[in-house]
Amino acid sequence: MKLNIVARHIQVTERFSNYVAEKLEKVEHLSDKALELDVTVSRHHAGKGLIGGDRVELTLVGRGPILRAESDGEDKYAAFDLALGRLLERLRRAKDKRKVHRGGAHHLTSLREASADGFAGLDVTPASAEALGINTGPIENPHEDDDYTPILIRQKVFAASAMTLDDALYNMEAVGHDFYLYIDAETARPSVVYRRKGWHYGVISIDEVVAAERAS
Repeated sequence: MKLNIVARHIQVTERFSNYVAEKLEKVEHLSDKALELDVTVSRHHAGKGLIGGDRVELTLVGRGPILRAESDGEDKYAAFDLALGRLLERLRRAKDKRKVHRGGAHHLTSLREASADGFAGLDVTPASAEALGINTGPIENPHEDDDYTPILIRQKVFAASAMTLDDALYNMEAVGHDFYLYIDAETARPSVVYRRKGWHYGVISIDEVVAAERAS
């Protein structure tokens, strides 16, 4: 695996380069698809001439999705160890997920199963007004617009290509999220795979309602 180290506002010594190179075996052990690891080392400036901590950003490139991890530390060694630990954890999750999915040890929840009890099995707890930052007390300056809401909704649109469930699970673990939205290659349905307790996963897909069903 190729190693690239880039330094920004900091000097990278041969000792640090050798330290990083020694850790590559752990990455290669968990990912046989890894081709290149980019290590970016930078130093923060805390202001007024004071030097802050160091930051290390890791980017793993291979035959599959790009994995990234980053961390700050008191020095570049500490920052690298923390970032590497996060990267290795994502690789372990992706590797273990493949074992579980291919082995069929766990059942993926369908939309009908998940909604049968009102999604109670998903361990979803509504956020409190305090967590959302909503003032539940008297409103001193109410808005004239009846459609006003204190909740901000940020929308994003991504270009997507169809993929298998296995690829969607791998991508979810790679980016470190608890869910992943994708287009199912077999059914062409917009679907979401999500993490449940332990190594259990669920899948929710949506179908367009046909005109006859709307009229009934």
